Amino acid sequence: MKAMIFAAGLGSRLKPFTDHHPKALALVNGKTLLEHNIRYLQQSGIYDVVVNVHHFADQIENILVQNKGWGSNVIISDESNEVLETGGGLKKATPYFEHEAAFVVMNVDILTNLDLAKMIAAQQQKNSLAMLAVMDRNSSRALLFDQNMQLCAWRNNSNGDMRIARQELHTTAFAFSGIQILSGRFLSKITEEGKFSIIDTYLRLAATETITGYNHSGDTLIDVGKPESLAQAANLF
Repeated sequence: MKAMIFAAGLGSRLKPFTDHHPKALALVNGKTLLEHNIRYLQQSGIYDVVVNVHHFADQIENILVQNKGWGSNVIISDESNEVLETGGGLKKATPYFEHEAAFVVMNVDILTNLDLAKMIAAQQQKNSLAMLAVMDRNSSRALLFDQNMQLCAWRNNSNGDMRIARQELHTTAFAFSGIQILSGRFLSKITEEGKFSIIDTYLRLAATETITGYNHSGDTLIDVGKPESLAQAANLF
């Protein structure tokens, strides 16, 4: 199995570090976020990884060369001209996953002890077009699922804005963990162009396809998006 790590973001919440470096190279206990997640994927036997780059792309490329990918085969998807967000970034990397039955996609600024192998097995069992890791935790945005953990909607918890994919009377809100297992079939169903969020694609497809949530509430997870979260992450990882 292969994986993609989204590392092209500007990391504006992580200033002043990201004034001079990409957020992927922020350190937690002496290891960059990128190294942490490459080694996390290795724990589930995943050694083939594509990393998209934009902000200080050369720094990411150099550290990968210097460390020989920390033992993984790492390919760069170059978005130097324009950051394409999660959906556009994945679409650009489509050729890398052409012959994969399924693959993992994750954000570089997420650290977690989620049992990825268990989630992969769940995706295979349900044959989901996409399976999204979610948790019952506080978040500014939420994904809403029915009793079968089928994606129904997205909600902005700050202002109440909703985007509904399927109407359901009873839904449960979860926070997205930034990790997903995608079927190889997913790639041919991406019709969006240019810069776009992968959430847009999930919501469009959820009306007719099996887009499911994987509830891993109780696991440790931290979004390393702010300077203070680096210190918290150091205590956890």
